[in-house]
Amino acid sequence: MHSIALLAALLLCLPALAGPNDMVHPHPAEEVAPGLHVIHGPQGVPSVENQSFMNNPAWVITADGVVVVDPGSSVQVGRMVAAQIRKTTRLPVTHVFNTHVHGDHWLGNQAILEAWPKATLIGHPDMIRKARDGAAEFWVKLMSDLTKGYTDGTRAKIPTVEAADGQDFQIGGKTFRIHGSTDAHSKTDLMIEMVEDRILFTGDNVLARQVMNLRDGTFKGVMRETERALAINAKRYVPGHGKSDDRKLVEEQKAWFDVLMAEVRRMYDEGKSDFEMKPVIAEKLKAYRTWAEFESNLGPQISLAVLEIEQE
Repeated sequence: MHSIALLAALLLCLPALAGPNDMVHPHPAEEVAPGLHVIHGPQGVPSVENQSFMNNPAWVITADGVVVVDPGSSVQVGRMVAAQIRKTTRLPVTHVFNTHVHGDHWLGNQAILEAWPKATLIGHPDMIRKARDGAAEFWVKLMSDLTKGYTDGTRAKIPTVEAADGQDFQIGGKTFRIHGSTDAHSKTDLMIEMVEDRILFTGDNVLARQVMNLRDGTFKGVMRETERALAINAKRYVPGHGKSDDRKLVEEQKAWFDVLMAEVRRMYDEGKSDFEMKPVIAEKLKAYRTWAEFESNLGPQISLAVLEIEQE
């Protein structure tokens, strides 16, 4: 009995185990600018095959510590990210920015706090509110369902510090400027500008060669944020999904939206329905057929554009 009680006490003192596997298989980071490391995750939706990992966790090494942006979709992903961070520096993580409420970007917070309990979690005010109001539980369950239980053990660690549009965070000698919006990709979105380094983390307001899922957002809002990203004129853009690059990745997204919206508006004025528009627009956008999620997200984007035109 004494041995059983001792074993139970030891188990209670250990961090909660994270399901069938403790960490996703490692993905190497790329240093895309001095002191800026990004793990470019595989593009697609969370699945058994990708172990729920499909975003771009990033971190910046400052004079005082490490600033993380979007540590991933589960505690298992977050632990992999933490291991990669430790390969690049011995400094602790001091701050974590979460770009929006979609759980594939922020449920890795748990692992960051396991490793660096004093780290400050920062997010959009509406992201924090929605997470507290049920979105956190929704995303934890969705990740488990999509990966057949691989992400079990993940617990939602919601940001506690709000980031306002236009706010500057001075961290480790660097300025992190917030560009917030309430009507773009998720209606809870932050883009984070490193002012001195001319780097912009776009979250999912800008993706690289991936057709955006806009089921929680607005078409016109994302178009507006795409223009905003271009106006910032960063040297390096780190998208929520896809490869980091210069402004050409933003220009490609703008070109996609410009063509799609112009064609939807033209055919709407001709009385066409969204399902009649799709084959015509797919042909107009055939140069983008290799983009991730082309087939799954083109139709919903057309339907959303029609709805927003009807509401004008």
